[in-house]
Amino acid sequence: MKAMILAAGLGTRLRPLTDATPKALLQAGPYTLLEFAIKKLKNAGFNDLIINVHHLADMITDYLLKNNNFGCNIAISDESEKLLDTGGAIKKAGHFFDDGKPFIVYNADIVSNIDLSGVYNFHLNSGNHATLVVRRRESTRYLLFDENMQLVEWVNKAKGLSRVVHITKKPPMAFAFSGIHVIDPSLLSHLGNKEVFSIIDSYLDLAKEFRIGGFHDESTLFADAGKPESLKEADEIAATITL
Repeated sequence: MKAMILAAGLGTRLRPLTDATPKALLQAGPYTLLEFAIKKLKNAGFNDLIINVHHLADMITDYLLKNNNFGCNIAISDESEKLLDTGGAIKKAGHFFDDGKPFIVYNADIVSNIDLSGVYNFHLNSGNHATLVVRRRESTRYLLFDENMQLVEWVNKAKGLSRVVHITKKPPMAFAFSGIHVIDPSLLSHLGNKEVFSIIDSYLDLAKEFRIGGFHDESTLFADAGKPESLKEADEIAATITL
């Protein structure tokens, strides 16, 4: 099965750690964040991976070569000249997903004990065109879902912004996005003509016509290692997980 790891971020909130090291190569327990993501996916049956790179890209490609791609088939989506954001990254890598099967997208800074096989099988049986892994946790940005876990709204509490896709009879449920999602490749041709864009913006557009659903992740361990305090948490969690 195929998956994409998003590893091109600048890691600005982790400076100065990321001044000379790409975020994906920072340490979390006995692993680098990228190693954790690769092994997590590999253990769930995803052996064909594409990884996007931008900041200090050569360090990541050299690292993969040194470690024989951790036993996976790995392609590189090179964004060295321009960072494409999440949506642009997925669109650029679309050629890789040519087998017609849904694929997982995994942010390289996520450390969790989530069952990725369970997420994938949930998607296959859901009728969704995309399934977003979400959690009940504190955040400034939330995705809101109806009682059928279909995406209906996005809210940015810090900026007082919202975007409604569907009006619901019952109050929608708010979750924070976990940086893991499963996408049917049929959606790729509907991502529009922009080169640089957020996949969340696209999901909000697509939710008017397609089934964009949520998977409520209740796994016990989770960290988004995008900030110093959460990198520390990721380090502690990864130390308890054997991959």
